[in-house]
Amino acid sequence: MEKIEKILFITLSNIGDVILTLPTLDYLRERFPEAKITVMSGSRPAEIFENNPLVQRLIIYDKNSSISSKIKLFFSLSREKFDLVVDLRNSFMGAVLPAKHKTSPFLRIGKNIQHMRDKHLYRLLCIKGVLSNKEDIIKEMKRRLLNLSLYIEPEDDEYIKGILKENDIDYSDNIIVLSIGARSHIKRWPKDKFAELLKKLAEELKAKIVLVGDKEDMVTAEYVLENSPLKAINLCSKTNLAELACVLRRAKLLITNDSANLHLAGYLNVPTLGIFGPTDENKYGPWADSSLVVKKDIFCRPCNKAQCFHGDVRCLSIINTQEVADKVKSILSGEIDSKLGKNIFKRILVVRTDRIGDVLLSTPVFKALRKNYPDVFMSVMVSPYAKEVVEGNPYIDEVIIYDKDNKHRSWRRSIKFARRLKKRDFDLTLILHPTNRVHIVTFLAGIPRRIGYNRKLGFLLTEKIKHMKQYGQKHETEYVLEMLKPLGIGEFDSKLFMPLKDSAEEWVKTLLKKEGLDRGHKILAINPGASCVSKVWPAERFAETADRLIEENHFKVILVGALGDIKIAQSVISKMRNPVVNLAGKTTVSELASIIKRCSIFISNDSGPVHIASALGVPVISIFGRSEKGLGPLRWAPLGKMSVYLHKPAGCIECLAHNCRRQFICLKNITVDDVMREVRQLTK
Repeated sequence: MEKIEKILFITLSNIGDVILTLPTLDYLRERFPEAKITVMSGSRPAEIFENNPLVQRLIIYDKNSSISSKIKLFFSLSREKFDLVVDLRNSFMGAVLPAKHKTSPFLRIGKNIQHMRDKHLYRLLCIKGVLSNKEDIIKEMKRRLLNLSLYIEPEDDEYIKGILKENDIDYSDNIIVLSIGARSHIKRWPKDKFAELLKKLAEELKAKIVLVGDKEDMVTAEYVLENSPLKAINLCSKTNLAELACVLRRAKLLITNDSANLHLAGYLNVPTLGIFGPTDENKYGPWADSSLVVKKDIFCRPCNKAQCFHGDVRCLSIINTQEVADKVKSILSGEIDSKLGKNIFKRILVVRTDRIGDVLLSTPVFKALRKNYPDVFMSVMVSPYAKEVVEGNPYIDEVIIYDKDNKHRSWRRSIKFARRLKKRDFDLTLILHPTNRVHIVTFLAGIPRRIGYNRKLGFLLTEKIKHMKQYGQKHETEYVLEMLKPLGIGEFDSKLFMPLKDSAEEWVKTLLKKEGLDRGHKILAINPGASCVSKVWPAERFAETADRLIEENHFKVILVGALGDIKIAQSVISKMRNPVVNLAGKTTVSELASIIKRCSIFISNDSGPVHIASALGVPVISIFGRSEKGLGPLRWAPLGKMSVYLHKPAGCIECLAHNCRRQFICLKNITVDDVMREVRQLTK
């Protein structure tokens, strides 16, 4: 290419879009250092180029100006006789302006070049004579250029230095910048979540927080500060672009919506965590060397629309603060693993439609999936009565209810349900408990990868694991975690997770006050019921145990249970000498969890509440009867250091469960003294 003396650089109208073009301008300055560059941009990003000594002339382009004004501008530019025109707006004016060399409006950009920063640079590099071959183009696009196009005056740096000094912040501090706004409302993460995130950062990191944004973000900033215990500096509307750049250059991390500030951090190579909703992170994501994206790939994302079809910008609102906090830690620790489940799956469906305890024992699967696929949208399909076990779990995004006993009982309704699942476009389903209906429904939903057990129409799955649970050779949690092996996941945390709801906590607080129970009392909860008579320890023994613990250990006793346990709870009470609080059939699952959380000890038959107690770290004694291995404590015992079980098999050749002909002697073998001994051990 012959000598280039005059260059016209036509850029865009929005600040973020213009920052994405700056690497292209940097390349021009590096390749043609003697050339005089004229920049044409919109009015909003003009401050980027004003006072920049490397820009000879700045032309403010008003796309809403009259035709005559545009014609006048065209002829004025034509007389300049530019050697090179780089039109990143891809406009008619750029296409027809006379110049020796120019970007082509007809250039086809391959799918392998997705990010807008790269697309802009590619347009320049493809001008004939700029580079000799395709290999050179690829090499240049991978190179990080010097930041020449953003001019920062010494006064800008001194201004920011003074503000930080006033707030006791110096260069050695761990500065995190929060950019809480975005030009479009559908790109803004909810303000209450920013406030919650600030609280987490205060608790988990020793960081100095700086809030940045425009004057439109002032109300949001005030809300965030009022609802967070962490003191932060509010610089919203107090900086221009150059001053903001000075703030970012001192930061360890920027946390931001999809906004101009994200691209400013990318240009300055400041570590960035981008929170993305409807926009495509492949085109507009953070581009600093150390950066991550938090997103939720619901079926309609990315839509790149100005208005949300659902009306609630669901793809942003379901991003929880724990996920953001975890990625903050990853960036700050330098432990970003780009290979960790990246882009393998967008949407995962985990299915478990049996009982409460079974679902609770499966919660380690959710955590393991989230750890390995941090950006995936994860739905969990459960029965109605297990809904509260998973609602509020931080590792899942959505709870889907499949009611095979009522709403979806007919095949017609189950098929309709499968069609709705199909629209959600899941990539993978893990079926943790095999049933004919679930296998049919997930097959009809067209989920391409279906992993489960080789029973009950297991041939409908794409990957089958041999069903061995009936032999009870290990714990149920170990069995369900084996389901992750086909995905190459071998490390996991087997700790259970039971969510607690604020409404349930308030309900229990009111209840205990009404019953005259406070934190000074030792509370014992007893669950005398179970799903099968072969699991139920005699009512008179529960009664005697409760009386002795009241009289000898000064416990306050609460009886709990489901609606079906009301009768046995009344039987226990009728055999007792002391009063108790009877809540059998009167609580939701969430309320039951909040009650158990306040207990010093929990005594129960083998049932779901046992696993709620162990998940909450409450000492628990579980009473087992049946001797069949697949139903025994090796598979179903409560987990945790403070969890024990009592099991005294009667030597039966075959366990007949509820058809027992020996009056459930295995249960009767367990005495009140056995339980009292375990209580003494747990309360030492």
